[in-house]
Amino acid sequence: MSSAADRSRRPLVIVSIMLATFMVAIEATIVATAMPHIVGQLGGFTYYSWVFSAFLLAQSTTTVIYGKLSDIFGRKPMLIGGIVIFLVGSALAGFAWSMASLIAFRVLQGLGAGAIQPVTMTVVGDLYKLEERAKVQGALASVWAVSAVIGPLAGGVIVDNVSWAWIFWINLPIGVLTIIGFTFFLHEQITPREAKIDYLGTVLFSIAIISLLVILTETGSGLGVLGPLAIVFVVAGALFIWQERRAPEPIISIELWSRRLIATSNAVTLLAGMALIGLTTILPIYVQGVLGRSPLVAGFTLTMLIVGWPLAVMLSSRFFRAFGIRRTLRVGSFMFPFGATFLLFLTPESSPILAGVGSFLMGFGMGLISLTSIVLVQESVEWSMRGSATASIIFSRSLGNTLGATALGAVLNIGIVHFGSGDLAARLHEVLNQPTGLSDLAADPAIRGVFDAALHWSFWGVVALAILAFATTWLIPVARDAGRRQIPKTDAQEAMTH
Repeated sequence: MSSAADRSRRPLVIVSIMLATFMVAIEATIVATAMPHIVGQLGGFTYYSWVFSAFLLAQSTTTVIYGKLSDIFGRKPMLIGGIVIFLVGSALAGFAWSMASLIAFRVLQGLGAGAIQPVTMTVVGDLYKLEERAKVQGALASVWAVSAVIGPLAGGVIVDNVSWAWIFWINLPIGVLTIIGFTFFLHEQITPREAKIDYLGTVLFSIAIISLLVILTETGSGLGVLGPLAIVFVVAGALFIWQERRAPEPIISIELWSRRLIATSNAVTLLAGMALIGLTTILPIYVQGVLGRSPLVAGFTLTMLIVGWPLAVMLSSRFFRAFGIRRTLRVGSFMFPFGATFLLFLTPESSPILAGVGSFLMGFGMGLISLTSIVLVQESVEWSMRGSATASIIFSRSLGNTLGATALGAVLNIGIVHFGSGDLAARLHEVLNQPTGLSDLAADPAIRGVFDAALHWSFWGVVALAILAFATTWLIPVARDAGRRQIPKTDAQEAMTH
């Protein structure tokens, strides 16, 4: 099997990939902005978080499945098929009549979205040489930056001026253009072969991952709910590993995932994803609740993260040539914990600029970690396994986000109980449950002090995870141990051995 594209058509393929990426990237921010309005119309505030969790569960579960299927049937049919499913889910979500129906249609959206990010990144690996890939990934990273800015603005404009359904229907014209682009400009040369789909492995993997993610997102539920789910996870996980060891075409190759380069790259990505979700969820509430700044200023601190990430990706090709990929990863990943330490020095009197500097440095470090991990993994395997290898990185980042949000949220709650002696913890929760809760904290220095101390426990968690991610980069092996595939040594490839 191979993937080919005329050099003159490659930019058109990249435009199609950018459109597909934009649909998924803007999804979270535009929906988050509109959700209060949607809940006001549909009711069911109890299920508010599941509008987001349902999408992420379906997306995370199917990521590695689409990666494997793209190795068997090619990238193009998996991409187009995933986009079609995503668009059907988007169209139906606009017609949702209740929170339950909206959640169901969000699951359908997630089932399609699971194909987009891993397969588009795999296509980039197919079409561009190692030394060209960083520039292309920089362009794709900029899509995430743009969507982070446009999403909240677009969501607000749509809710204020037209029906909220358009936050979902806006995907339809973009998706149609994307499908047209892939249909006409992405060409593959696939050698037909008999494929045996591991249906049993797919079902067992889906059951295991869904039960795990539900456990992580519903940690407040009682043992009566989490106990049976834990048993389901353990049993399904054990059966899945047994199935994958005996299946002729396993959906997840145990041999592939156990290779040292892929295992360590996935570990780095998972730890970095845990730390980064902590920054993006905790820093805005610190800036608003403790520093007493507006949501706009809180958004600015996260914008610095979004500036640092694509900037690092765009500069990475120069770093690769000057220092080699592995040195770039190790030095670049040091920026990650270095930026996180800025959070520890925040006080109620601090300038938000300090938070913005830390956010920028973490974003810069994450940009280098994410790109170099993908490049190393893609270059360590042959074409027929590249989709699975790329999907493993995306899955690890998604799982890290879920684990990090849950773990650091629990640390925050424990901190509030620890520092909120007497009735301070109850008063803090009472204030936070008000519509203007964060802005009201400044009026009571006592409960603001409790919130400040509890948030710093979470900041310490972010720093610890960032340090672990940095340390794990030193476990990634040198190029000659990366995999079985021997790659002709370009200048950049030669640098990988340094």
